[in-house]
Amino acid sequence: MDNHRQMPWHSKKIEEVYDLLHTSEKGLSDAEAAERLEKNGRNELRSKPPKAIVKMLKEQITDPMVLILIGAAGFSAILQEWTEAAVIFVIVIINAVIGIVQEKKAQSSLEALRKMSAPQARVLRQGEESIIPAAELVTGDVVFLSDGDMVPADMRLIDSANLKVQEASLTGESVPSEKEADEILQESCLLGDRSNMVYTSAIITYGRAAGVVVATGMDTEVGSIAGMLDSQGELETPLKKKLNAVGKTLTVVGLIVCVLIFVIGALYDRPLIPQFLVAISLAISIIPEGLPATATIVMALGVQRMAKRNALIRKLPAVETLGSATVICSDKTGTLTLNKMTVTNIAVNGDFQTGKTTPVREAAKKHPGVYKELVYGAALCNDASLDPDRQGEIIGDPTEGALIYMAQAFGIDHESLEADYPRVFEQPFDSERKRMTTVHTIGDKVTAYTKGAVDEMLPLCTHILTAEGIRPITDEDKNNISELCLTMSENAMRVLGFATKNLSSIPLDDNENIEHDMVFIGATGMIDPPRSEVAESIKSCLEAGIRTVMITGDHKTTALAIARELGIYREESTVVSGDELDNMNDSELDEAVKTASVFARVSPADKLRIIQSLKRNGEVAAMTGDGVNDSPALKAADIGVAMGITGTDVAKDAADMILLDDSFNTIAYAIKEGRRVYRNIQKVIQFLLVGNIAEIMTLFVATVFNWNAPLQAVHILWVNLATATLPALALGVDPASRNIMKHKPVKSGTLFEKDLVGRVITQGTFVAAVTIAAYWIGVSVGDNVTGQTMAFCTLAFSQMMRAFNQRSNTEPIWIRAEGLNPWLLVSFAVSLILMLCILLVPSLQDFFRLTLLSGVQWLIVIGLSLLSVIQVEFVKLIKRIA
Repeated sequence: MDNHRQMPWHSKKIEEVYDLLHTSEKGLSDAEAAERLEKNGRNELRSKPPKAIVKMLKEQITDPMVLILIGAAGFSAILQEWTEAAVIFVIVIINAVIGIVQEKKAQSSLEALRKMSAPQARVLRQGEESIIPAAELVTGDVVFLSDGDMVPADMRLIDSANLKVQEASLTGESVPSEKEADEILQESCLLGDRSNMVYTSAIITYGRAAGVVVATGMDTEVGSIAGMLDSQGELETPLKKKLNAVGKTLTVVGLIVCVLIFVIGALYDRPLIPQFLVAISLAISIIPEGLPATATIVMALGVQRMAKRNALIRKLPAVETLGSATVICSDKTGTLTLNKMTVTNIAVNGDFQTGKTTPVREAAKKHPGVYKELVYGAALCNDASLDPDRQGEIIGDPTEGALIYMAQAFGIDHESLEADYPRVFEQPFDSERKRMTTVHTIGDKVTAYTKGAVDEMLPLCTHILTAEGIRPITDEDKNNISELCLTMSENAMRVLGFATKNLSSIPLDDNENIEHDMVFIGATGMIDPPRSEVAESIKSCLEAGIRTVMITGDHKTTALAIARELGIYREESTVVSGDELDNMNDSELDEAVKTASVFARVSPADKLRIIQSLKRNGEVAAMTGDGVNDSPALKAADIGVAMGITGTDVAKDAADMILLDDSFNTIAYAIKEGRRVYRNIQKVIQFLLVGNIAEIMTLFVATVFNWNAPLQAVHILWVNLATATLPALALGVDPASRNIMKHKPVKSGTLFEKDLVGRVITQGTFVAAVTIAAYWIGVSVGDNVTGQTMAFCTLAFSQMMRAFNQRSNTEPIWIRAEGLNPWLLVSFAVSLILMLCILLVPSLQDFFRLTLLSGVQWLIVIGLSLLSVIQVEFVKLIKRIA
């Protein structure tokens, strides 16, 4: 396809455009269009072929943690533990199926982009207008656009009349952009400022135009986004990286220990087959085969909890990833703001004299009569209307919709007002005059209302409306008006002025100019306001060590005003514009992102660069957004968060998580839930590894000193399966600590934090010591079978009891601010029943090579098991005192 997208069409004269594209104002001939279609391809988005199921399956099976599971299942089969082998293989199959289904869903991103293409286009072919499928457009085609049309390709405008285009999904700008075909712009002009261009997927909200197609398909701006999406590979989440690191570490340690034990046993001339089985059982014990499954279940339960709070998770590991986030990069329009233009402040003569505007709510409540004429002008000089099919939505220009809502605040229904005072004449808005006028019959009077840019209207006004009535306008009045309107503009408000005039009769000539000798009424200031709950959520995130960065296609002034109000911009922060960003190399950008809290007037490619820069700085980056322009960054981020209400399908499909209520409060909850999941997985790892270390040390010490084995392979497998799995799952749903949002995020690295390693080794060594002590006491008062039974019971019961003091590494077992975890009690009861079954049922007792214990022996077992709990609580006490 011709790469016309790189050409700065916005800086070319229309004649140059025709020459470069070998076309004219009469368009192309059918033959030429067909030839170009054959050469350059259809006006559609393409992607690389979808990944085959076989390849997806291979990637799932070769995942390190899955290989560990397969190895564990194989070892279980060698030991003829068919039940455990079957369970592990089922887990592998389920994980593979879930992974493939998720990947197939992810491939729908480009399909959603394709749906944004216009289905038909009005094009000039053979000098005649015709309607063709938009997919058959080629560069050089002349296309006509009118109100409500979707732009079918990237076009350089050749003619326009009062044209306004909604480009929010591409540029992030909240209000429609005014377009003018005759303008010639600088080559360096940013995408959102190219007033003589329209781009694929934009919507014509007002006026009409004609343009020549300069790019189609993958060469369009939307096509470049599709290319960025397609080039983004699937990223490993922090949790997946950490679990893989755990698996690799344990595998290496397990192999070393198994080889050592086998070699030492061989040196003592022990029978090789039993020694081999012991080594294999240790390999299974040191690799916690239940960890991936337990982690998956813990995350799945987190997904269910979050779904109830309007956070829909598309990929399981995303639950934890948001909890690890150090930076949240947020789009402005529709994410931090309502994406709904709202009149917030208004001003009439008295306000201009004081130099202060009045909030709409205050004006409507205290002084409705003072603002009556201004409200009438806003409601009547207006082409928008309420959408009868969608409550609260507007048909027409969002700016005019904001004026309708303002009238409602004053108790005025604009439809009823229009019915009472019908429009009898109008002078539509155009980009040269920057104003519009409507004429109405009000009683026996013919009254005109004009709205538009204040600086264009003031020279046409000879009088001003005051509380005392109409009087001539003075230079001081005009200065006051200009200064107050400038203040509103500096606060990122869109300012509109209003004027009125009584006419002697209804104008008959459409070209009659009635916009002179007018009476200035007042001005309105509107903005896309921030969501009411966002500021508190941003503050909560800041306390949790997570900074928020605004990345928007909107203007710097508007972005900074919103950022200040929400607490995103602080004294130490910086603001970076799109121009400045374009001039930065990667190393300069890496330095800039450390302090920047606002990136304004940026392109989709810029958003992607910012995310990549943050990740190079070691940040775990979350990206929120709702538009097509956000989708590459959403996919590239460690976690992409799309808006469920205002978000486009493209954004949702590129994201890991969707906010069903578009609320920042939900993000704050998701962060807390993510941290809870992460900490609970750490608890599970600590709990499982302590038992594994105890098993290894027990057998290693016995092998080194050439003792009889205190534990048999079947004992180790039973402890891992029956007395460890259920308590581990219960720990996985433990309530969050009350201070969980007071800690700094845990950055990507390893789940083996320094303190965790120390706790695992000390607790595991102590449990091994009491297990060996139980064995020797049993041997001394009975025989080897009695010793093995006491060692087995001590290991199993200390594992079950320790689950209760694994809930916190600092608080005593009897103090827990979040209350009891009932699932721990259930898991303890079930594990106890299973243990009593194999200890008391004769057939099971024989299978596990156990014997009945006396009352004294039971007391010894229980006492030694409790010692492991006491040891943990003693260490906690020392830590609190220190």
